[in-house]
Amino acid sequence: MSALARYFKANGKNVAGYDKTKTNITTSLVELGIEIYFEDSVANIPSSFLLKEKTLVVFTPAISKNNAVYEYLKNEGFTVLKRAEVLGKITESTYCLAVAGTHGKTTTSSILGHIMQPSKATSFLGGIAENYNSNLILGEDKISVVEADEFDRSFLQLSPNIACITSVDADHLDIYGDHDELIKTFNDFSDKVSDKMIVAKGIPIDGLTYAIEENADYKAFNLKIEKGRYIFDVQTPKEIVKNIALRLPGKHNVMNALVALAMANEYGVSLREIKQQIETFKGVQRRFTYRINTDKLVLIDDYAHHPTEIHAVANSVREMYPTEKVLAVFQPHLFSRTQDFVDEFAKELAVFDELLLLDIYPARELPIKGVNSEWLLNKIELEKKKLISKENLIKDIKNSDAKVIVMLGAGDIGMMINDVVHELKTDKKYK
Repeated sequence: MSALARYFKANGKNVAGYDKTKTNITTSLVELGIEIYFEDSVANIPSSFLLKEKTLVVFTPAISKNNAVYEYLKNEGFTVLKRAEVLGKITESTYCLAVAGTHGKTTTSSILGHIMQPSKATSFLGGIAENYNSNLILGEDKISVVEADEFDRSFLQLSPNIACITSVDADHLDIYGDHDELIKTFNDFSDKVSDKMIVAKGIPIDGLTYAIEENADYKAFNLKIEKGRYIFDVQTPKEIVKNIALRLPGKHNVMNALVALAMANEYGVSLREIKQQIETFKGVQRRFTYRINTDKLVLIDDYAHHPTEIHAVANSVREMYPTEKVLAVFQPHLFSRTQDFVDEFAKELAVFDELLLLDIYPARELPIKGVNSEWLLNKIELEKKKLISKENLIKDIKNSDAKVIVMLGAGDIGMMINDVVHELKTDKKYK
């Protein structure tokens, strides 16, 4: 949503909006001159936006259907479109590179956007790319890079020319009902791709394949870690490029970089330029982001909110800190997701040395009877585990003797971490 807001503002439109809570992103939008209000009241709509024929209303499915502003604008006959519909209209008139998959979309599309930046692509990202401190990389309106979001079947609104699918793990079962329906919808998305489809090897959808250390159309091999970076070679259908350096941890990020390389290569970007751009990519905020990194303490911030993502983070932490004690702080996101994957969450969270578990962040949902963090905690086979409140978060973290702390979740834990960082940086214990 905020990438679209930046895009329209950069194109000379007046932009205003509502959000439930203030975040770093809303603050950055206000600094661009975008008016944002945080109280759900029709009276807050700026008067200049009440002219129906001159106003486009864009909403995300995350907004509650009984939101007063949303209901008013819809009932009064304004043009009201989903975020995906608006993104779809933009992709109709551009050459579109779309990144789909239940995990890895944001990092992959951010790497791809960075690779395509010299080609003047405009990239709409789901996270803040460190190189640009933005989720919009503004170019010309000829090439677009977008995240193809499967939530609410949004990606079926797009018009992709080249696309990839990074993963099709079960998720959003509140929308799809079962895993088979999710995969069917990914097939429907694949049918919309006009030129090239690229899929992680093993995904049951036709297309060029990519993999690490196994036969595929695009293969990464000779992986090694040097000075905290992955160094690897890539075999494409036509040639080999050697010694690509990626500063992101975890083999899953090698996969993300590999498919971004494949998409850009299929578009026509030279492997020399692709390699150079990958090596200068700094990462995405809240994707294994170091907030503190000293000899006495490491604090990592990550958006992980699905068992597969937690698994990837845990593997990366063990890879980087094989002998250190690791404390995980996790805020579950959505009652439905917790219910659907409670056993998988319990298994993945049990791999940490210690766990602090916050209440479920509801986002767009109402509570489900019996689905709560205490239920999840009881399923986690871990000796050092504790259900905590937001008020006691900092105190409970300080009570741990872990050197490595990982804060995980897609809710407001992403804002809470700012206070944690401030408190830990000023504590003599960690000096």
